[in-house]
Amino acid sequence: MGTVGLTGAFAGIGLSDNSTITTTFDSSEATLLSRSSDGSLSALGSTNSGGSIAAGCALGDVFYFGGSFTSIGKTSANSLASYTPSSGSFSALGSNGPNGDVYALYCDEKNNNVWVGGKFTSPAPSVAVWSVKNSQWSAPPFGGLSGAAAEVFSITTNSSDSSIFFAGSFTTSFGNGTLNGTNNPNVPYSAGATPFSSSLVPVPLQNAQVIAAPSSTESGFSDVENILCPSGADGPGDTWFAQDGSAAVITVRAYSLLSARGIRIGNTFLDGRGTTAFSVTTIPDNTVQTLTYVNPQTGANETCNDPCPLLTDSSTLYQDFLFSDNLDITGFQLTLSEWQGAGSGLHLLQLLSSGAFASAVAANNTASCFSPGASNVSFTGDWTEKEANTNIPATVESVLVADVAVGTSVAQSPSITWMPYVSASGEYDVYLVVPGCTNFEDCALRTSVQVTVFPGDGLSPWVTTVSQQNGEDQTTLVYTGPIVPSSPSFVTTISMTLAPEPVGRGENGQYELVAAGVQLQLTSANVTTTGSNGANGTSAGSASGFGFFEWPLSSTDTVNATGILTNKTETALDSVGFDILAGLGGSAALTSSSLPYISAVAHHPSGTIFLGGNFNLTSGSASGASNIVAFKNGALAALPSKGLNGVVTSLALDGDTLFVGGAFSDTSSASTNGALQGVAAYNVQQNSWSALGQGVNGAVSSVDYSDGQVLIAGNFTQAVAASGTVQKADGFAAWNVGNSTWTNSGGFLVGSMTLVVNGTSSSGQSQYVAGSVGASLEFGATGFVLLQNGAGGEPQVTPLDVQLGGNTTVSTSSTSARRRSHVRRGASSWIPKINALRIFKREASASLAPLPSSPATTAPAVLAGAFWTNSSSSKQVAILGGNFSFQSSSGSTYRSVAIYDNSTGAVTPLQGNQINGTVRSLLVQGDNLFIGGEFTLQGASANGFAIYNLAEQEWAMAGVQALQPSSGSSVVVRSVTASPSQTNTVIVAGTFASAGSTACRSICSYASDSEQWSALGNGIQGDVASIAYAGSNSDVIVAAGSLALADSALANVATFTISNLTWAALGNGSLPGPVTAVAVNDGNVSSVFAAGRSSDGNTAFLYFWNGQTWSAVGSTLESTTDVSQLTMVPLQNTHTGNSIIQSDRALMVSGYLTDSSFGNASSALFDGQSFIPYIVSASASGSPGTVSGLIYSYSTFSFTQAHFLATGVVILISIAIAAGIVFLLALIGILWTLFSRRDDKLNKFDPVEVDDDDDSAHHPSSLLAHINAATRNTIIGDSGPFGPHVDKEGEGVIGTAGGFEPDASNYVRAETPSDAVIGTMGGEDMTRPAYARYSFDGEGEGELALNAGQEVEILDDNDAAWWYARDVRTGREGVVPAAYVY
Repeated sequence: MGTVGLTGAFAGIGLSDNSTITTTFDSSEATLLSRSSDGSLSALGSTNSGGSIAAGCALGDVFYFGGSFTSIGKTSANSLASYTPSSGSFSALGSNGPNGDVYALYCDEKNNNVWVGGKFTSPAPSVAVWSVKNSQWSAPPFGGLSGAAAEVFSITTNSSDSSIFFAGSFTTSFGNGTLNGTNNPNVPYSAGATPFSSSLVPVPLQNAQVIAAPSSTESGFSDVENILCPSGADGPGDTWFAQDGSAAVITVRAYSLLSARGIRIGNTFLDGRGTTAFSVTTIPDNTVQTLTYVNPQTGANETCNDPCPLLTDSSTLYQDFLFSDNLDITGFQLTLSEWQGAGSGLHLLQLLSSGAFASAVAANNTASCFSPGASNVSFTGDWTEKEANTNIPATVESVLVADVAVGTSVAQSPSITWMPYVSASGEYDVYLVVPGCTNFEDCALRTSVQVTVFPGDGLSPWVTTVSQQNGEDQTTLVYTGPIVPSSPSFVTTISMTLAPEPVGRGENGQYELVAAGVQLQLTSANVTTTGSNGANGTSAGSASGFGFFEWPLSSTDTVNATGILTNKTETALDSVGFDILAGLGGSAALTSSSLPYISAVAHHPSGTIFLGGNFNLTSGSASGASNIVAFKNGALAALPSKGLNGVVTSLALDGDTLFVGGAFSDTSSASTNGALQGVAAYNVQQNSWSALGQGVNGAVSSVDYSDGQVLIAGNFTQAVAASGTVQKADGFAAWNVGNSTWTNSGGFLVGSMTLVVNGTSSSGQSQYVAGSVGASLEFGATGFVLLQNGAGGEPQVTPLDVQLGGNTTVSTSSTSARRRSHVRRGASSWIPKINALRIFKREASASLAPLPSSPATTAPAVLAGAFWTNSSSSKQVAILGGNFSFQSSSGSTYRSVAIYDNSTGAVTPLQGNQINGTVRSLLVQGDNLFIGGEFTLQGASANGFAIYNLAEQEWAMAGVQALQPSSGSSVVVRSVTASPSQTNTVIVAGTFASAGSTACRSICSYASDSEQWSALGNGIQGDVASIAYAGSNSDVIVAAGSLALADSALANVATFTISNLTWAALGNGSLPGPVTAVAVNDGNVSSVFAAGRSSDGNTAFLYFWNGQTWSAVGSTLESTTDVSQLTMVPLQNTHTGNSIIQSDRALMVSGYLTDSSFGNASSALFDGQSFIPYIVSASASGSPGTVSGLIYSYSTFSFTQAHFLATGVVILISIAIAAGIVFLLALIGILWTLFSRRDDKLNKFDPVEVDDDDDSAHHPSSLLAHINAATRNTIIGDSGPFGPHVDKEGEGVIGTAGGFEPDASNYVRAETPSDAVIGTMGGEDMTRPAYARYSFDGEGEGELALNAGQEVEILDDNDAAWWYARDVRTGREGVVPAAYVY
């Protein structure tokens, strides 16, 4: 059958497992579905009525989910449960679990725990932990979270998976202890640092000379300056490599005095390389320093010298190594002496100051790495810059000086104020740096100054008088004690002015004030105080936060976060919660009835934290931000346009793109003109918003990113493209990041979804989706899917990538009166422009019942399909026809016919004028596309029939006379077919009176070469619904519908014998009514199936013709059944044979089916005794859909041939009745390379000797019977109309004197393909000897290799290009080019 597809009026389809498929669900329940890598959906189970599923995570091969429910499937479970894909079972999670609603889950793979957040009080407030190993519940080590609404909406991890972020509506408080128990919030956390070392401000090295040798030449890793303050994660542009296999030295020279306390080193972990040992030599004293550090693995303080160890554990981002004391240096040399992998390298290198510093020269106050800002300086009066040597050789220092008249008062004196950036609260010694007057040669001008230090935290200022008459450089202590800023806007200051009682006489009536700088030396990171919130670092004595809490997974502390936490448990990022509370306006903001909350958190590798929820910040660094905010560089920062104008519910990061979901439509300042409907994208690097098309038409509750797609779940029904094109998306949609379009999400859903979350590769489930489901099926597609063999023998379905729309330009009229008692689903007809009854209206005879109307379905509907292979590109495409519209890539709208390229997912129109109406039948012959239906063609006289040249991309209507209707009716072409026995001839059938001037009622032949219409014999009366072919060469046309012969004899199924041009009734009018579909079993005119409705329209029927009589075989079909197509399909696994259908095949019945045994289906398989549901479909609203039919690329197909097709070539439907499983193994994309020879395989003969029109390069379909036949393990002889069977041993013939009707006992096996072929030829000797003219490699599927001169036996020479032959020496059989033998 070749490439196989299904057409119909459906939005979703599912495959049956020989039982009833559930397509509709109780929307009051929450349903959990799994989503496979191809997007297909499988319903797993539903909760109790009123239940909901809000969160989920995968751990190993188990999926954990939570919400508000008391049961899932048949399992009792309170708000939490697990699903195991391998067993397909649900399980409750022990006892004593959360006693309320669950909103958030986080699966901790390292510790094998599931963290649960929500609104509950037990086993702890708002947070609980499920131990997978121990199968028991426990409170979290921090005792839970409370305050505000006491709800946790999000649990996620930081970018390094070392700690967990909790977000929601709760409060935290810190105090009652020492300060700064962990790291400075502006420094990324590392276990290799201490609170003390992380409080030391790095010395800016932007202006220093930094040399590394030898360096790698690898792009992105050769510049050592990249590691001084890397802006990104370990990688190109942020990491430096030494030359492979060599020790390396990094030399840093500042050429100015630096007060240093240590060095910070971050290793690289790329490509298995990294530094393992190093040493530090200070400049200018050239001393190898002894360093002190904390061992991250043991927590113990250790010392090292040469070498010092550097860890290669990627969980330790960096390590701090401290000198034995503060050192005055001008630089240092770092020697990397040992490494792992190809060589050494670093990701981070910083020189740590003694604490903090500020220069009098503003240009020298450059920002330190990780600091939100630089130190600052301000002054009054006139100051000039002056440069002088220092006590350290080859170094100079820039200072400011001011001249003051002797006798000037303090109030009128010039002054200078330093505002140093202080990294963290702590105990500091503050020193004033005073350059010596000797080097400046201004000793006579020097006097004394007054220095005032404001330390903060309500502490009194320190006032000190300092003499500047020192000859050598000196630092004078002006303050010792805590530095604790008292408010976010307060900065520690050190001011200097003329002393009230200056010393010295001056010179020429002038004093000179000298301002160099101040140094803050940290003496202790712990400070006891009663102050409030800190400005530059972690909290002071007590602090409160809202909505955010961090807990390190490595923490061994056991505390109570519902009370006041000790400051030693405060982490670097807990200040996020402090700043949010301050930005909301403090605790007063938590007293309203509508509380703010944080519902989603995402941590970018750069360190930036994004927080989304429902809030408006009114103060602080992000004042004005709404619903989403960033925390970076130690402070909150508003996103562009002040955030979003509605609630944010979900965040998902993909690299530098943050995808945001919620109930918003634009930014807060309406900067996108409403393009951010429910979903938006934020570019972290470009700091800009962008839209996903025009979003969706409702609120988004969950966002996930996977494999290049953004998956969104929520309460919406449409996804809107940038062009405004609307795509139906009931509760679930997928955005293709690569091409920036909404795409087919894979499955079919109608509902309001609440969750989409990634599964695990080990479970085979890519995602899990949950929510209120009205209808769901495995695959979502509008009217067309392709079928192929899948893994394990199960069918693989490839849905149409694009979504078709309704036919927007052709009106659709509904039927005003129905001729049948049963009510069809769907309110409107899919047949445009006419009453549905008129489509099947017979022309004259009152004795003929009208044809039943087709299944009532709502557009878009694909009613016909065909395949075409472009000879120039060898690419196969599908041609689709029906009642639908679609938009091309240019945005133009087209209707009724589309060309679908499965390799690209693109849908393109026919070029030129467009069809106006409905297409019901398609046929491809060569490059010509024959189109039938009920339509007109712009610019042509076509009426229901048209021809299009696919190769030339133009209509081929010149000379084609239009079909003409009978009086009062319309032309409807329901079938366009061709018989292999008649070349260049097309059979057109339906409802019409003539073709041009040729009278040929309802069926007519068209000669494509002469462009002439011809009647078939003396014609028939009535309306034709379906055409099939019979006879050994398909030379008998079988027409079905509401028919009578020319002599008015009733014949709802009639045959036309092409050889003698005569019509005959099949049976004597014993069918109960008009026929809508007919099928012939492998060309056997004595094995025919007909389906239709009774003449009164009240019942449906399926009848079988055995050559003598019609008999009913579809007794279980219910009255609402409408059959659109019957087709015989071969099977891989046999069923029990019977007198109606052989064991190797089945009748596929398609349309709208209802059966007393299985309920509703769109396609079912009939084995001669019972129906087996196979395809179930649904319309866009969730009501049952219809399948119009099965289409395939081979123009002819024989079951005799099918017996010899190699596995993987034939379309296979495996029916395992005993196991109760039905699998359609439909092979799509059967490449013609299996049946053709590549050019490079024809180099063994002279092409001149082969005629130009020779077809030996392609295997014809008539020889598919022989291709690789020997690989088939089971070969079933077939009698049918073609003769008796050969028994297994080939010793006898099994047959009957009369008509042969096979049953389970009279099937026999054939040992070889030719045995079976001969067995089907009535025992005639069809073989003859031949010899090979050329050598032939025979490497293709089913081919026989030849050597020139070799003797072979020709078994089948019916085809002009390829013959089936046997090697007389070996007995091997296969096809050979006819031109190669004689």
